[in-house]
Amino acid sequence: MSEYLHLCIKGYDTDLPILPLPTGVKIAFFNLHGDTRLTEHCGKELAKLVAGCDVVLTAESKGLQLSHVVARELGQDFYAVCRKSKKLYMQDGLEVKVRSITTGNEQTLYLSKHDADLLKGKKVAIVDDVVSTGGSLLGLEKMVALAGGTVYKKAFVLAEGDAAKRDDIVYLDSIPLL
Repeated sequence: MSEYLHLCIKGYDTDLPILPLPTGVKIAFFNLHGDTRLTEHCGKELAKLVAGCDVVLTAESKGLQLSHVVARELGQDFYAVCRKSKKLYMQDGLEVKVRSITTGNEQTLYLSKHDADLLKGKKVAIVDDVVSTGGSLLGLEKMVALAGGTVYKKAFVLAEGDAAKRDDIVYLDSIPLL
């Protein structure tokens, strides 16, 4: 029988499976992929927290649908996406190195010129599903700076472990590292 962590995220009940990472640390795995009701709920709640931003930035992949909802709720036609692989249309874009708790290895984030231009001179809300060690967040913050934008808010559905103690982020709920 699998273990689960029950959460009530701003009135939405969900159970997160507890899974081991290669490092031996266990996490309560939060997955928005395919869950339309949870994504809609969280996106609408996050939009309230980042109101006043000019543009939303996220990293693929679980932040994609979440940022779509946030941008739609804020009346924004576009949001910017940092990709984890360089696509053909991104040859003239920006890139930064990151290390996150879920990958364990260094990886590169890529931002197309189109998306970099969206950030230039703008108040940017960084939106993603979970913040833990802050490695991916640091990469997104560097990307905003490289593009000439200003980080307005850093918003997450969940703050994991010590991330919940940070005073520079906003989030809907917190979960422990297990």
